[in-house]
Amino acid sequence: MTWNWQQTDWPEFRWDPARITGAERQFTLESGVLLGTLRHVGPEDREHLSIEAMSTEAVTTSEIEGEILDRVSVQSSIRRQLGLTADKRRSSLPEQGIAQLMVDLHLRFADPLAASILFGWHRLLMNGRRDDLQDVGRYRQSLEPMQVVSGPSYAAKVHFEAPPSSAVPGEMKRFIEWFNRTAPCGRDSLEPLVRAGITHLYFVSLHPFEDGNGRLARALSEKALAQSLGQPTMIALAATILARRKAYYDALEAANKGNEITPWLCWFADTAVEAQRRTIAGVEFIIGKTRLLDRLRGQLNVRQEKALLRMLREGPDGFEGGLSAGNYATITGASAATATRDLGDMVAKGALVRSGERRHARYLLPLLSL
Repeated sequence: MTWNWQQTDWPEFRWDPARITGAERQFTLESGVLLGTLRHVGPEDREHLSIEAMSTEAVTTSEIEGEILDRVSVQSSIRRQLGLTADKRRSSLPEQGIAQLMVDLHLRFADPLAASILFGWHRLLMNGRRDDLQDVGRYRQSLEPMQVVSGPSYAAKVHFEAPPSSAVPGEMKRFIEWFNRTAPCGRDSLEPLVRAGITHLYFVSLHPFEDGNGRLARALSEKALAQSLGQPTMIALAATILARRKAYYDALEAANKGNEITPWLCWFADTAVEAQRRTIAGVEFIIGKTRLLDRLRGQLNVRQEKALLRMLREGPDGFEGGLSAGNYATITGASAATATRDLGDMVAKGALVRSGERRHARYLLPLLSL
């Protein structure tokens, strides 16, 4: 197998711009929608959105690689990194590390890329991993081939093999120079989605670190998009990739066999546009939630407020499948009769919308109608 980096045209990636134009146009249009929507969000809610976006990316980019982190602990660590009030919850070393990386990306997105930034990010990602890794905060140096494999050792399938470690410093110097000159004000500036998509593929093709390359590639794509937008991105890129994880790995595997990368860029662009739509929905949810709570202030009893706030914590969809009377009783400690009466009152006041009847009744958030 000849990999992309072994071919004579490496790294002169080729693609059909006409195939990406529609997604680029949609991304630019919805970037304006997002900025316009954010103008209706107060400072406190904007702060909440930023922390929510960073913690979501931190947790989901880790989950893509099979590492499960506690979302609340990550949020608490992010708040501390930003100098904001946080609870006294203790975060694990991986949770602290990814939280610091996300905050650094958020605050320094406009900085030109440098090897020192990547080394710092790698140290954060590998926080607490020094016992099982040789190369932390530096490019890999092992003489063993860096391969992405699956299956048992006696019948392992090699999905990709990266350049040897001796080639990595030179290749990374070229990558960093490319990233900086293709920035919005660079001499070879590229369209936002094209640049972010190539950034991801180019970086993972080099696989410059012993571990953490996928998470760093996604962080670099976020940096590229933020530079295009001129502000920290709240786009749910990793969360959207997680929802399409198999397709993501399939697209990457297909792309690392050659340097005509139109299919990869189409997949990445569609994913980024979907991620942006998720973000807009999240911002609209925050606005709707604020309006709903303002309208209902003083109208609900303690049980009803507790249940409503619990649903709102689940995001735009509330409970999957809707809230049942049994869920309500569990959350509030109410009897079955009281739960039914409370829920009926909440529907009458517009706090919830009912779907179904009797034991099949489910209660949903009304935010989309606000």
